[in-house]
This record gives sequence, C-alpha cells and structure tokens, in this order.
Amino acid sequence: MSTTAVRSAQKYEDAYRAYYREAAEETRAVRVGEKETSEQAAIVARHAVLFTSEQLEALHTIEDAADDVGEQERIYRLRRSCEGGIVDAELAALEDELANAMLAARLTFAGEEMPLRNAEAKLAVLPEYAARDELGELVRTLDATFNERRRELLGARDDLDADLSGEPDAVARNEAEKRVSLRELESVLRRTADEVAAEYDRLRGRWFERLLGPERTELPTSAHVRWLRRLSPLESTYPKERSVEVCLETLRALGFELEAIPNIRLDLEDRPQKSPRACVIAADPPEVVHLITRAQGGLSDYASFLHEAGHALHYAGCDPQLPWTFRALSRDHALTEIYSYIVEAVSREPGWHALHFGLSDAQAVENAEATRFLEAFLFRRYSAKLRFELDFWAAFPAERGGAPRDYEPLLTGATGLRYDGRGYLADMDAGFYSADYLRAWIRSTQLRAHLVGEFGEDWWSRRETGDFLRALFFEGTRPTSEGIARRLGYDPFDTSPLVDELSV
Repeated sequence: MSTTAVRSAQKYEDAYRAYYREAAEETRAVRVGEKETSEQAAIVARHAVLFTSEQLEALHTIEDAADDVGEQERIYRLRRSCEGGIVDAELAALEDELANAMLAARLTFAGEEMPLRNAEAKLAVLPEYAARDELGELVRTLDATFNERRRELLGARDDLDADLSGEPDAVARNEAEKRVSLRELESVLRRTADEVAAEYDRLRGRWFERLLGPERTELPTSAHVRWLRRLSPLESTYPKERSVEVCLETLRALGFELEAIPNIRLDLEDRPQKSPRACVIAADPPEVVHLITRAQGGLSDYASFLHEAGHALHYAGCDPQLPWTFRALSRDHALTEIYSYIVEAVSREPGWHALHFGLSDAQAVENAEATRFLEAFLFRRYSAKLRFELDFWAAFPAERGGAPRDYEPLLTGATGLRYDGRGYLADMDAGFYSADYLRAWIRSTQLRAHLVGEFGEDWWSRRETGDFLRALFFEGTRPTSEGIARRLGYDPFDTSPLVDELSV
C-alpha cells in the first residue's frame, strides 16, 4: 500500500463516517426485513483502504503524539474502530453467511412453516402454555444448529483481537476498553442480586401465577420469557394500537416532540422477517437515527418504544458541532443505555399507568409492580450472564468456547426459569455488552433518584426533567457512564438506588 493512501486523523474520520453509515443502513435493511440477505462483506470490501495495518500504525502514531486529552481520546476511538474494521474485513463474509443462513432457516409448527425470526416473535403471543413449550423447543433446536459456526466466529474474532491489541486475555482487553474492573463489577452485582433475592422470589411467585397460570410446571422453560415480558394477560389494558400514541404523549410531557424531529426515522411496520427485538440504529447522528419496533400488543410495546426513544433522543439530540467521533463512537454502550433505561423507567411509575390507561390507584400500583418484577428478573438474569461470560472467556484459551460451562444453572438459579445450555452462544453479545447493561442499570437508578430529589416524585411528567436530559444528550458519546455517576454525586458502584427500586 502506498503511503499516500494513509489518511490523517480528520480524513480518516470523514471516510470512516461514510463507511459507518453505509454499514449501518445495511444492518437496518436486514433487521427490519427489507432485505433477505446481508451484504456487509461487500461494504467492507468497498472501504478496504480504511482497514490496513499501515493505516492502523498511522493512527497509533497520531494518538501517541496528541497532547490534548480530548483529541487523544478521539484518536483512540478511531484507532479502535480501525482495528475493528480489520477484524470485520477478515470475518464479514463468514458473518454474512451465518446471518443469511439464519434468515433462511425455517421450522414447522402446528402445520405452518415459518422463519426462525417469526417463530421467536410468535412466542410472545401464543396463549397456550404447552404450545409455547413446544414451539420454544423447536426454536432452540433449530437455533442450536448454528452453534458450531458461532463458536468458530468467536474464536476467529478473539484471535484477531488478541493479535491486533497485543493483549491475549479477552477479559483484560474489555476492561481496558471500558476502563472498569469487570470482576469487581460482577462481585458488586452478585451482592446486589442477593439483596433483592427475597423480594424477587415474592414477585416471581405472584406474577408467575398471574402470567403463566396454574398449568405451569414447577420450573418453566425460557420459552416463556417473551410471553412474560409482554405481560400478555394484561394485553387488553395495553393494546398495541395505542402504544405509539401513548408513548408520544409521554415524551411530549417531558418536552420532546418525537414525531416532529425529522432526524428520527420511525419504522413501526410488522414484517415476517423483521427482528422482534426493538432497536435504534444511529446511522449518522444527529442527522440520521432509525427507531425500529415491532409491536405485538401488551405493555412491552410501550416499554420497548420508550427504551428505544431514549437512545434515539440521545443520538438525535447530540451537539452537531461535536467531532463526528463523539457523536457516533464510544468505548462501550454503558452511556447511551443510561438514557434508554431512564426513559423506559417512566413505564414503571404507577402514576403513568393511572394517567394513560384509566386505572384506579390500586390497579395502577399493581400493574406497575408487574414491571418491577420484570426489571428484577432482567437484572438478575444479566448479573448471572456476566458471571457466566467472565468464566467462559477465562477458559476460552483452553476450551475455545466448546462447552456451555455453568450457563444453564447460573441463569436458571437467578431467574426461576429453566434455561437450555444449547443457548449459551446465541445469548452472548459482543464485547461484554452485559456489563454495559448492568452499569447502565446502576446509573439509571442513580439518575432517577437524582431527578426525584430535584423535581419530585412526578419527575416523569415534568419538562424540567426533559431539559435536564436534553443537556446530557447534547454531550453525545463523549462522557463515560462512571463520569455521569460522579457528576450526580454517586460512587459508580453504589447500588443502593437500584436496591431501593427493586425492593419497593
């Protein structure tokens, strides 16, 4: 490669921005079911000049020479993106192959052939307990046929990451990236999970009975998670037809006219190949931010919309004068998840249920308790998941991901649902995303406690709250989650607000 092809930091950022947007739009098209096949490999190939050892070395040199802390951080993020691009260039074709195979996968249930994604979505709305168990087993069995390819990709990515970073240990690499001790975080969270265990057991007993019914087995399978998260027996109170209207009204109370923000592009359509998991894809923040949901009825439609609205408002509300890197790139996802969690937290306020759904105070409190049960369930699940992932990656050099280790007993013990060991690879997000979720869980409860202290118990319907959040959004991705904690007056590992919320 000629030296003229090596870009300066600014020219690299500009070129990487174009690649990032193209790759994000491809991800969006496949995720929402507009495309049947993924072509990320072709996109990486078109931008291959960005992902070379010469360019990486140049960014290293520029980073080392930077004498401003902010500029050094900007170059660091660009350099890490270059490393990630080099890995993607090596693996994009294999990852496309896996993604396309999963899109093409079909199973037959009750005489109907359906895509794997559609079957996963169907688990949220299938009313018969036994039928969910049957379909869940079909989904898990089909999904597990992709495990060998998942394992090979994990190994290949780990090898490349180790080679480029010079750090062979995956846990150490991620701790350096996140600038937090994952082992210390897991220890704190394990104690926190123990603190809320008695209340979770009480909530689980009550809401398993209410949501799964008397026909449930003593240890229900994880096939029922989507049904639980949807709070399906309460569906008539929370119809999908009202979800957008109510969520937009909720955001307006905070001073956000979501539908009037042209930067945020809503995709609310229901397509057979559309992923049932809501998301935001910030293709080019703040100018192009996609908010994607797939409503199925039930309270989860509302919570998911609000969760993703938090992400969308963050990315669309960042300062357009910031360097693009500080609008789009971050060391991890712990910062933006704070904002998704705090907006979603409105759906756990009894007053919100009473206001929008005409419930009595007592009924509003009861339904809000159901959301607290789900929050406790997810927190304990992710705490166990982080513990599993730390041990998984510690053993990876020897085992190469070939064994589920203690995935099944850890998650089953934490949640009271029986998880299948075959799901250990499908359940693993890249880069210890579980730790980012958990850091955001701690931080969002700290933020809520701060908002209650500043604006009162009705913080969730105050424009002052929206103004406070808008100022945070304006900073883009530049701050760290731990930095936000300190600005709020909390130690980053102070979980007392989280315990308070889960134990009310």
